[in-house]
Amino acid sequence: MAAHDFANGWEGTLRFAAIEPTNSQCRVPTTPSTSPRSGIVVFSGGSAANSLVEIFNQVREANNTTLSYVIPISDNGGSSSELIRVFGGPGIGDVRSRLVRLIPESSAETIAIKAFFNHRLPSSYAAARVEWLDIVEANHALWTGISSPKRELIRSFLNAINLELVKRLRPTSRFDFSGASIGNLFLTGARLFTGSFESAIYLLSSICAVPPTTSVLPVLNTNFACHIAAGLTDGTVITGQNNISHPSVPTAAVPQASHPTSPRTETEEHDRVEDANLPGTLPTLRKPAIAFSKEHEEDLPARIERLWYINPYGQEITPPANPRVIDAVNGAGCIVYSIGSLFTSIIPSLVLRGVGEAVSSPLIRTKILILNGTIDRETGPSNNPYTALGFIAAIANACSESMGLKEKPHPNEYFRYVTNVIYLGGPTSPKVDKAVLNKLGIESMRLYGPPTSAGRYDLKALEQALEAMIGVRDPRSDRTRRNTLVG
Repeated sequence: MAAHDFANGWEGTLRFAAIEPTNSQCRVPTTPSTSPRSGIVVFSGGSAANSLVEIFNQVREANNTTLSYVIPISDNGGSSSELIRVFGGPGIGDVRSRLVRLIPESSAETIAIKAFFNHRLPSSYAAARVEWLDIVEANHALWTGISSPKRELIRSFLNAINLELVKRLRPTSRFDFSGASIGNLFLTGARLFTGSFESAIYLLSSICAVPPTTSVLPVLNTNFACHIAAGLTDGTVITGQNNISHPSVPTAAVPQASHPTSPRTETEEHDRVEDANLPGTLPTLRKPAIAFSKEHEEDLPARIERLWYINPYGQEITPPANPRVIDAVNGAGCIVYSIGSLFTSIIPSLVLRGVGEAVSSPLIRTKILILNGTIDRETGPSNNPYTALGFIAAIANACSESMGLKEKPHPNEYFRYVTNVIYLGGPTSPKVDKAVLNKLGIESMRLYGPPTSAGRYDLKALEQALEAMIGVRDPRSDRTRRNTLVG
């Protein structure tokens, strides 16, 4: 339908300097909020949304409430792919990335701990293995500044996973330390020792002094690997998150078939390797994918139409979400769909059973989509990219599928899942038809990024926009920050 058929929407163009009063004037007292629907839930992946952590924390403080990050665990690329291949278990890279980003740099020790868990081993196997042994034996400079009790506690779990690595060595398989994250190795060791992924997260949060008002919640609480598949509009099916988002070449850690002549031949080659995968598992999900680039992405042959979870043999499954995620959404007054990969960072959390119903609740006042500043591989192809309405439709479709509904929701129902859109109006950004969104009951607000950083938000402007939409109360009056905007 043409844009002129709709009523003109609110022209939500915003420069941060135009919002008054200032943040410092709008901070509320420090006593915890008693509202049953005051929490903030952020659906996001790892690296992209890490740049907004301070912003979300400022908004949390302004609302005097709790903040929960819901993180998918389907990533099977990078160093996580080698941990999954050898030990099984969830993809922990994005969870570790957010936990480490939340470590407060309040002392020399927390700074040292942050550097420790952020550290990656060298890219070559031999050098990486030597450095790993130096770390396990406490001979590495990374331990400088970490107190003895915490050092020995951390070492105990690194030693636990090192022992497991030694026990699992086979002539046909070895663990490739190339580029491995120390934080990922620690979380895996803690998970294997305790038998619980969430216990490992709690342990790392405690060691790193992550504030108790902020939670990092894996969307699934499991000790098993969880994989996704995407169906394109041309009928193509892509299995594995890494293949969907950032395809990479296998490494030499596991012998690969030189010239597989059929799927059966390729499967037989992988079945000769003893790892965490049962015989017959899809070869696509067993290939180590340590090396990949986010800078050089080829277009998908067609748009992504749908995303779903699969078992190791490629069959579709419909697992329920982590109960703690449902509890967090049920206690939320605001939901934020953060920047990041739409189909591998946001949608994997929304399609799980229980999430769609919780998200669609009318008791959640504000549901904000922060649009990416650029189109990526998942929201292309470049000659037919997703618009803002396409992003919203993908979110609504995923939530509807979570509820087991066979038909996609009508556009008139999109406001149940998204009430506000924040976007950049640059040439690389998804196109936004404000009149169409306004007709559907969805408010949109345009922000300006720094002049020298195309496709990036001005963080101060974004913080004030979020506070305005959520409705931070001005203690000097009974007005909310929403009322300070001029339509």
